Amino acid sequence: MSSDTAAEHTSVSTHILDTSVGRPAEGVALTLSVRSGSDGAWTAHGASKTDADGRCKDLPALPEGTTHVRLDFETEAYFFTKKQAEEQQDAPALRDSGAFFPEVAITFAVKPGEHYHVPLLLNPFGYSVYRGS
Repeated sequence: MSSDTAAEHTSVSTHILDTSVGRPAEGVALTLSVRSGSDGAWTAHGASKTDADGRCKDLPALPEGTTHVRLDFETEAYFFTKKQAEEQQDAPALRDSGAFFPEVAITFAVKPGEHYHVPLLLNPFGYSVYRGS
């Protein structure tokens, strides 16, 4: 397999679960950036939003030579919109500040020819990530 073929098959997907309500986080904007080497410059490579199931499956394949990937999630806008929706209902408020983390940046190393699924478990005051399958 040539390195061009391997690079074409190196891919990233993600999904977000809002653990404060136990539901997918829809409409979260995110950016995928790449670099070659630990000291390489970051280059924006793709952008998307999570779908109704909290998933983002349409990120582009990684370019040849990519060694590190960064996913930047715009969480503040998601929690702001969610807070506005809750305020229009007669439900008790679940949050007092919107989002403690206005953005979440996840950086990870990649190898050619592999798929990387990186779920984000999110709530207004914390988050965790892991390499999924």
